Amino acid sequence: MSLRAMNSSTCRVLNISRRARGFHSTGVFKSSPYHYPEGPRSNLPFNPLTRFFIVRYWAFMAVGFGAPFGIAVWQTYKSG
Repeated sequence: MSLRAMNSSTCRVLNISRRARGFHSTGVFKSSPYHYPEGPRSNLPFNPLTRFFIVRYWAFMAVGFGAPFGIAVWQTYKSG
């Protein structure tokens, strides 16, 4: 078998296997029972539409922002 004929047959086999693999994985992905819901707010670990979300949000932000200052004051009074 010549090098050119072997090379073209190898390319043909690789192209066929690549197409078959793409088709196989695409079909499995679309029919998977583990597919997550799509749409707005579906990727969030909390629900921003609840009644007290804004209160919880600002409390979380205040604690996160105020903690370093509170720790600094506490360390200052502790050392003095």
